[in-house]
Amino acid sequence: MHKLILKPGRERSLQRRHPWIFSGGVARVEGNPQAGDAVEVRSADGVPLAVAAYSPQSQIRARVWDWKVRDIDAAFIARRIAHAAAGRSALLAEGGTDAVRLIHGESDGLPGIIADRYRDTVVVQLLSTGAERWRDTVGDALAALPGIVRVIERSDADVRALEGLPPHTGLLRGIAAPGPLIVVEHGLQFAVNPELGHKTGFYVDQRDNRLRLRGLTRGKTVLDCFCYTGGFAINALAGGAAAVMAIDSSAAALDAARGNAALNRLDGAEWLEADVFKALRALRDAGRSFDVIVLDPPKFAPTAAHAEKAARAYKDINLLAFKMLKPGGALMTFSCSGGVSPDLFQKIVAGGALDAGIDARIEGWLHAAADHPVALNFPEGEYLKGLLVRVSV
Repeated sequence: MHKLILKPGRERSLQRRHPWIFSGGVARVEGNPQAGDAVEVRSADGVPLAVAAYSPQSQIRARVWDWKVRDIDAAFIARRIAHAAAGRSALLAEGGTDAVRLIHGESDGLPGIIADRYRDTVVVQLLSTGAERWRDTVGDALAALPGIVRVIERSDADVRALEGLPPHTGLLRGIAAPGPLIVVEHGLQFAVNPELGHKTGFYVDQRDNRLRLRGLTRGKTVLDCFCYTGGFAINALAGGAAAVMAIDSSAAALDAARGNAALNRLDGAEWLEADVFKALRALRDAGRSFDVIVLDPPKFAPTAAHAEKAARAYKDINLLAFKMLKPGGALMTFSCSGGVSPDLFQKIVAGGALDAGIDARIEGWLHAAADHPVALNFPEGEYLKGLLVRVSV
């Protein structure tokens, strides 16, 4: 097996079982590994530490497959996939949803692999050279899961470019779907188009938070910003909201949101196509106010290097939201930026409240649903963080 030798002292993160090896920590490579090949990782004094997938173009030069030096083969990948999927079986069996995350990358011991299940369909993202190396094995293992009739690949995320990989999408296994997939979540139906939507087609990570919002909205006026296909807005309607305004810059997403509202026979939402930053300022200037506001923006900071710029954007929208909340109103605000820590995000939101001249308290810390586990040795897996904030009367 090819070997990757670390610089002195750079073994400490691996001894803490962090699965990423950055290029700056590598002293040399022995052998001639190609992108995605398994390499044995050793400390500067030759101690074996792990076996990892090699990525010659990425700043993350290798991602750990296993902490024991062993062969990485198709059987290893298939076992890991079966184990990850089995861990979600209870959630599916409960009947509350048929849309779940089956594989959550490093937290499931499968770095660079994301897979979401929508009824009989799995949508997979292969985001690293190691994942790319095992595309066929991943496709076979996912297709072999009980009840699965197709596997669709959506490997078109920007992070693939950092790995030197082109985008790759299409049907990976099985037969094409006859149309959008209809999934159920806590009694509501949503149409998912995995070939055209963001990421894998639907944000299953927000499942629990959408249900929590539903319990806050009876008789309330609700503003849902960056609404995408209407997950939060439709839950607000299902919760008995008096009125809902939902804003997104994508006409296609809003068309899907209207379709989802009709699918659930829910009326009363105003769907507004607009830049959310501009729309929030216009609503503020018009003196509009709301009982509940949801801010679920796209990723502003993919890495820590973008955190400062992202912080300004997050503060801007939260400040505007605070200015439009009625006394006693609730703000449900999120960040999915890996470069913004939960602590930093809380400070940003607190700064927005301070600049808005209001007092507020945190009623809840919000996270991704349980099918998005976070490995204790990989805190980066907690990409979604949110706050439920109540302003004072």
